[in-house]
Amino acid sequence: MKLLALDAADYKPHALHLSDRVWNETNCYVDLWVELLHSLGLDPLAAAAFSISSDFEGDQWTFFKFPPEDLRIIYGIEVSELNAWKSILDHVEEHVAMGRLLTVEVDAWFLPDTQGVSYRIAHQKTTIVPNMVDRQERVLGYFHGPGYFEVNGDDFDGIFRRGAYADKDALPPYVEWIRLDHLRPADAETLRRLASDRLRDHLSRLPATNPVHRFRDQLDVDLPWLRSAGIDAFHLYAFGTCRQCGSAAELAADFVSWLMSFGSADSEKLERVVAHYRSLAEGAKALQFSLARMARGREMDTSSLLAQMADDWDAASTGLVAMYNI
Repeated sequence: MKLLALDAADYKPHALHLSDRVWNETNCYVDLWVELLHSLGLDPLAAAAFSISSDFEGDQWTFFKFPPEDLRIIYGIEVSELNAWKSILDHVEEHVAMGRLLTVEVDAWFLPDTQGVSYRIAHQKTTIVPNMVDRQERVLGYFHGPGYFEVNGDDFDGIFRRGAYADKDALPPYVEWIRLDHLRPADAETLRRLASDRLRDHLSRLPATNPVHRFRDQLDVDLPWLRSAGIDAFHLYAFGTCRQCGSAAELAADFVSWLMSFGSADSEKLERVVAHYRSLAEGAKALQFSLARMARGREMDTSSLLAQMADDWDAASTGLVAMYNI
């Protein structure tokens, strides 16, 4: 049973996941939506304005996601939580048969595409979108992160908690249904207009104060334990801070570049905005490298790096606000 005619063996990911990027992965939810929209023949950048309003939440950067309202407004895709009242495998089969997809939280321990990171190494929550399912052959085709993959055999059973992996006491995972009934691929001008409207909305939600300054202050508090917590703790910390900050900034740069492709009287100003977002993305990657060294006991001065990141955030945000009259 398959909804989209895809083959994991020759799947070509979207350009946002190519290796020449500063951050070729963001987080599991954004990455899988990039590939799902791409596979539906839709441009994921049209709905990427949400990356503009990413913030520092006090202990981590925003785990940013495509908001359901943006997916509905831009593409006509409806997303809502599913009441998982029976087995997840039953739900997947039924919804694929109805022409719908599901986002499903699973254990990355059973996902071969995480080889060397989580697969058979660590139990980590992540999100997939099943597209093809064969219960008898125990085969699943699914979107995850920056691609489309297949899993089979015992890993299939592990994902769906069957057979040797059954656990009657396990809480059901978080699941959303994705309705494509009202999918509406739009012409370029309509997409530009809708995306600009969403940009204005997300600009109205910009943090009231510079999030990089708040991150810098919290980093001063966090550094003593980060130096002694070990490399595994560092990776978790870096994912929730540097990677979410940097990848959101790079996606924001890509979104503004996409808007520029339609032509604009403010193209020079928009180019400067793009440059500042890209500089912020690069700064977050450099900060991650510095923090890795500090976690191993080395002394590093990150003050100038964080100051530049803060300046880039200010310049990009104020530039867009001025152009879009927020």
